[in-house]
Amino acid sequence: MPRSNRPRRQLPASSTAAGRNARRKWAAAAPEVDLDRARVGLPERESAADGEWSVRRITARNAAKDYRCPGCGQVIPPGIEHLVVWQEDSLFGRETAVADRRHWHARCWRIRPGSGRRR
Repeated sequence: MPRSNRPRRQLPASSTAAGRNARRKWAAAAPEVDLDRARVGLPERESAADGEWSVRRITARNAAKDYRCPGCGQVIPPGIEHLVVWQEDSLFGRETAVADRRHWHARCWRIRPGSGRRR
């Protein structure tokens, strides 16, 4: 296709090459990554005397409801960092184990009976 001999549009004097590129959607600054949210997305696997467990950290910002910790029986109020735990080697399958997951205080999870890790 032949090039056009038409002169290019005149840009205002205040506009620079960087200013033109900054207006392009692909030249926009990348959003800042929230590392806390990135870390909590995937559960960690733990081996203990009482089985294989998946443990996911819930940040204070993401804790939005009241939960009862099975370790101490206390309520975990909204805004408190805690753990969500489910058993990986459940006899009834993974779906049932995930449905039966529990919210624990991090300390209660560490000191629970049968937590001698086999890793």
